[in-house]
Amino acid sequence: MTFLVLGIDAATWEVIKPNIEKLPNIEKLMSRGRYKTLTLQETPISASAWCSIFSGKLPEEHNHHKFVENGKLKTREDIEVEFIWDVLDRGGHDVKALNIPFVIPPYNFNCKFKSVGYGLPETPEEWQEELDRVTEKSIEILEEKPDLLCVVYSLLDRVQHFHWNEPVVLEWYQKVDSVLEELVSRSDKTIVLSDHGFCNREEAEVQTLPEKTPMGEIKGDHDKNAILITINIDYEINRLQDVFHAIKEEIK
Repeated sequence: MTFLVLGIDAATWEVIKPNIEKLPNIEKLMSRGRYKTLTLQETPISASAWCSIFSGKLPEEHNHHKFVENGKLKTREDIEVEFIWDVLDRGGHDVKALNIPFVIPPYNFNCKFKSVGYGLPETPEEWQEELDRVTEKSIEILEEKPDLLCVVYSLLDRVQHFHWNEPVVLEWYQKVDSVLEELVSRSDKTIVLSDHGFCNREEAEVQTLPEKTPMGEIKGDHDKNAILITINIDYEINRLQDVFHAIKEEIK
């Protein structure tokens, strides 16, 4: 049995639902399984959110709130909690984690992978490279039939920061949609989720970037409404932290 946790950083129903006919693989996943909005109780910041998802801990428990502290990038060693891959690996399970962006560069477990743009792809060329390389590596891992693969695509977050409410956003959702079946078809149980949603910068819960950057003006930022789709998962997921417990319940 292979369990796939597929993270799509910043994916939002605000784009998906009005355009569902143009996103056939997401539509298929929604029809096969269950879906809902996960409304975050915590501040929607990726470093903290992905840490909560894969540790099962609240932000005040894992105490990892941002990528940089005291002028230095934080690393896995700075975070004093166990993640789901640590727990299952210790129990003898075959577990892989790929491109998990709770730190910069994103974290990998039991696999070698160099993230595109140090985990912050900024150009269309880098967005496509991340999509291609993460997909290729994920398929390679899934072909080995691990007990668990946790993997995250981060490109939509970058696209939406710079192009929110522009047609190009849907184009990149369609590109992500086009690879989903290749991954999900190789798993028996699947969770697809985001770490937060997205909205106009002025309406955002938090400004994660300055309005003006060397790459251009920031047009969108994070809100608290993450997406969740589950296939063949009995455990009820209502919070980010529940993902950890759902995995642990399914893989014994």
